[in-house]
Amino acid sequence: MAMRYRLANAHDRLNQRQFTIAVRRLATSLGYGSDRSRFLGSGMDYVQSRPYVPGDPVKQIDWRVSGRTGKPHVKEYEATKMTPVYLLVDTSASMCVSSMPVSKYAWAVQIATALALVALDRMSPVGVLACGERDLHIKPTLSSGLVMQWSYHLRHFDFHERTSLGVALRELTASLKSRCLILALSDLHDPEAVAALKLAAQEHDVAALQLQDPAERGVRGGGFFRAREAETGEAFVAHGSHTWFDDHDRMAHELHRAAVDHVLLKTETSFVPKLVHFLARRNRLGRGAR
Repeated sequence: MAMRYRLANAHDRLNQRQFTIAVRRLATSLGYGSDRSRFLGSGMDYVQSRPYVPGDPVKQIDWRVSGRTGKPHVKEYEATKMTPVYLLVDTSASMCVSSMPVSKYAWAVQIATALALVALDRMSPVGVLACGERDLHIKPTLSSGLVMQWSYHLRHFDFHERTSLGVALRELTASLKSRCLILALSDLHDPEAVAALKLAAQEHDVAALQLQDPAERGVRGGGFFRAREAETGEAFVAHGSHTWFDDHDRMAHELHRAAVDHVLLKTETSFVPKLVHFLARRNRLGRGAR
């Protein structure tokens, strides 16, 4: 199906240069102090010390053990396995509907790009999958240039694009041959999303970053009104005092029980500290932490 995309300037007024600066600043904020985070990481882990063998590098001598035993010993290290990171970005129409200056979709693109840059800084390959009707699937790579290319592509949106988060996640999980870190950035309006996240968490490290517009929690004092769902076009009647979509607490509890990390990011507040805390918390408590 042919789709007409437009630049996301309705709720993201940054030009290309401003966007690049913004995501790099966000990446710096998210990466600060997270060198030992289990979210991302690479390097060498100390395993043990063994007796020195002629030809071993002098710089690997374990002077403490050598001094205690009276015989030269060297340190042995094990290379930390680089965990591929997959970013699933919900590109559906509901992500573009916004009551704030910056939409959920614009924030999702910025956050995904920043997280990709943090991953690359720690030598973890990053892939991206658009979860809508567009064809964008980049396998994990260490190319920062490719990351910026797909981020610029994602900045364009279509108001008629339907979500495919649940289906896309199931297909991705079935194709993966090794354990990955999967981060889904979505408003989780797809009724199949939660079940797909729970299934993926059985074999992979999974986290859901749910973006929420204040209008999704109801329009105070709005009374009864008619509306139309952005993706399906289905009309409905609602009341301003009621939450329009699924209960957040129930969804968060269900994901937590399935060992899926869940973070709610409200677009009307500054959520950078919440993201930083989320990454640090994963380091301390591991997967499924609340």
